[in-house]
Amino acid sequence: MIDLAKRYTAARRIAAEVGAMAVDYFQKWDRLTIDVKGHQDFVSEADRNVELAVRAALAEAFPEDGIVGEEGATTQGSSGFTWVIDPIDGTTNFINGIPQWCVILACVYQGQTVIGVIHDPVHGELHHARRGGGAFCNDRPISCSPKMSLRDGSLGVGFSGRTHTSGIKALVTLATDAGTMFWRNGSGGLSLAYVATGRILGYVEEHMNAWDFLAGHLIVSEAGGKVEPVNADDAIAHGGRVVVAGAGVFDDVLALAKSAYDR
Repeated sequence: MIDLAKRYTAARRIAAEVGAMAVDYFQKWDRLTIDVKGHQDFVSEADRNVELAVRAALAEAFPEDGIVGEEGATTQGSSGFTWVIDPIDGTTNFINGIPQWCVILACVYQGQTVIGVIHDPVHGELHHARRGGGAFCNDRPISCSPKMSLRDGSLGVGFSGRTHTSGIKALVTLATDAGTMFWRNGSGGLSLAYVATGRILGYVEEHMNAWDFLAGHLIVSEAGGKVEPVNADDAIAHGGRVVVAGAGVFDDVLALAKSAYDR
């Protein structure tokens, strides 16, 4: 528990520090060097340099921990703790000057995510949770929406080029037929934080990488929401489907996801 407390404190500090660094890059978004990794899949000098800064800070504080990141090679550890990081989630937004992106850090131990941090430095919101300790935005406790009907709010949806378009098309149709508004902001991590704060009812994406969703999974759970179960180690290796929502609508959201994707 002492080791976890130290890592929780460090994760929040590091996210805040690199968030300030990322904002400096964001303020010159139209002058960044951009590379294309695939269809609608971009990486900027900001992604690379922010991840290097996160890795350096983690290696200094916890040299025995493993690190998995979106841009760099995996670092093997000996402590049993593995950090899973996305330096800038929502890169397409970032490189186009849209202030919907975040810095994500998760810490995994024995197949469970034990620490999650999603930092939105543009708006000064650091969402965070430690397993069993509740969820917070900065110093304020947060909770998922208590609403019981999908008609009373919006459902976040995500899509990436790793999946076929048939799933998201079916999901949007089903969601609309269910009377909810579908909502997409281009940052799955930030959307998960919005579920935890009660701004949207839930979030569904057919496939996300571990660095995009493990932190948000934990934060939603600690905020009183429900998540489709996933083993964190399996997610690191393969990614997975993400379905999260407030407890009152989770069953309905899961039913939509199954109808859209289990074909």
